[in-house]
Amino acid sequence: MAEIEADYLVVGAGAAGLAFVDALVDASDADVVMVDRRERPGGHWNDAYPFVRLHQPSAYYGVNSLPLGSDSIDESGPNAGFYERASAAEICSYFQRALDHLLDTGRVRFLGASTCSFERSDGHTVTDLATGDATAVRVRRRLVDARYLETSVPSTHVPTFGVDEGVRVAPVNSLAEVPDADGFTIIGGGKTAMDACCWLLDNGVPAEALRWVRPRESWVLDRLYTQPLDLLTPTIDGLSLQLEAAAEAETVDELFERLEATGQLQRLDPTIEPTMYHCATLSQAEMEQLRRIDDVVRLGYVRRIEPDRIHLTDGEIPTGSGQLHVDCSAYGLRRSPARPIFEPGRITPQPVRSCQPTFNAALVGHVEATYADDATKNRLCPPNQYPNTAMDWMRTTAVGQQAQNEWGQDRELTVWMEGIRLNTGRGLRSHFGEPAMVTAIERMITHGESSVTNLERLMAGLPTG
Repeated sequence: MAEIEADYLVVGAGAAGLAFVDALVDASDADVVMVDRRERPGGHWNDAYPFVRLHQPSAYYGVNSLPLGSDSIDESGPNAGFYERASAAEICSYFQRALDHLLDTGRVRFLGASTCSFERSDGHTVTDLATGDATAVRVRRRLVDARYLETSVPSTHVPTFGVDEGVRVAPVNSLAEVPDADGFTIIGGGKTAMDACCWLLDNGVPAEALRWVRPRESWVLDRLYTQPLDLLTPTIDGLSLQLEAAAEAETVDELFERLEATGQLQRLDPTIEPTMYHCATLSQAEMEQLRRIDDVVRLGYVRRIEPDRIHLTDGEIPTGSGQLHVDCSAYGLRRSPARPIFEPGRITPQPVRSCQPTFNAALVGHVEATYADDATKNRLCPPNQYPNTAMDWMRTTAVGQQAQNEWGQDRELTVWMEGIRLNTGRGLRSHFGEPAMVTAIERMITHGESSVTNLERLMAGLPTG
């Protein structure tokens, strides 16, 4: 068996793994081996549906050392007026360039089309999927499990419901290849389903031809409040309004009423109280498109599709041979239990700031390279489990804000954040002369700590589970 050694063995060359390694290599002299079962880097983006785009602007996605896109604002289309969002093809090409950049440092090696067994603290076996050849990797510092929160995508997802013979069911990836249908039944209430509906409507399918099975209603973020650079002031203003609501709300109901009234959370159907929150982000134009769909089924989850009917947890609806059933039910973000990010011999990248995956991975990489002890590292990087329910907005906000409060006390970390492209707030100083920004910063300073305290109080009053 061949043998190699490295300071770090990173399992997973998706967005998180690449962003972590990029930041680690930039701040240290570390030697890294990356392993991925795919031949190419980019993780789930290699399997993404062709019309998917980033939820967030390209300006703060990817690895820190390499820009994604041109930091331009779209002038037309559903994203008009906002910073560009890369397509799946653009992102896959970008991550290949990012890996090439890391390989050029001479301190990163990539073992693609390979699997890794987690054997012991200092050594692991990497197996080439094509040849079966095994390589022993001795790890001098830590294993980095960048697959702990691996995303489930539609093209590789196995439906949880039964499908009878003759029923037309397709993953969203093949939607563009099977347009000959009398109607489309979209199954799922998350961002993938929203993308599928928008794509069909944008491509001329009448709203009357769409039926949307939404097991849960979702709170949605307004893209206006996720913008960087020249459009940063509304983003910071929105964050300050969130902290103000979190600090001053007397009850959970009042909290969500204030968040909705200030535009920080929005819902597709004003008559239905959302119970889900996954950080899905839409523009107002996209919201209006989705609200054109009147045939919304709220009978729970699909259990089985027969040739003439769909069985759901709370009832059944008719269907037929002319319907194409589009499976958008993949769970997307994996909600594995939160665990300490830094442990002896191991790093498990996880969210810290909610809804910003590559920033979080780069933060973990930089903190690993810069600070000496795990207690400090874990204090700066508390794990912040992906949200699922509406109530999770409180937890993710409290954990993220508590971390932000810690970062504000660390001059070195503050300077680093001000200079990295993955930080939404980069360029903040250039807006200091704007009255709205001044008000927003004052509001954030006023409510930064009290928001955490009050959110913890509100969460303590919730029923267990």
